[in-house]
Amino acid sequence: MRVLSEALLAAAAAGGAAVAQAAGTDAWTTMRARLARLSGRRDAPQEQAEVVLLDATGAALSAALDPHAAEAERTRQTELWTAWFAATLERLPEAGREQVAAGLHALLDGPRPAPDSGGGMTHNVVNGPAFTQVGDHNHQTIHLGTGA
Repeated sequence: MRVLSEALLAAAAAGGAAVAQAAGTDAWTTMRARLARLSGRRDAPQEQAEVVLLDATGAALSAALDPHAAEAERTRQTELWTAWFAATLERLPEAGREQVAAGLHALLDGPRPAPDSGGGMTHNVVNGPAFTQVGDHNHQTIHLGTGA
């Protein structure tokens, strides 16, 4: 097993949170297709397998009607997808890791603000006692608590 860098772990956490947040929203169809294409790595059967996993996430989140159950399921899906992204990145050779991480960042960042627009934060990802902020072509991971 290869150890992932902090940047790759942050990419996995961001991916996990993004999947759980997008499922069931207007952004889901586009994100689902782009994630399947990215994680399938130009292998049509693998892309279809990824669509099945993503559809299961959408179904699980749609089935949770109570707000507390929905939040618990969203947390569970975030953890599952974070672990899935981390395991996927671990299996790849280093060049493949960087390529998938770059594709994941491009997917999550979406369109960047115009250079003269003042930029700004693109997204936050909260994962337990740590969170990641991404924007203006940079990111920071902040660990909270005494053990950070």
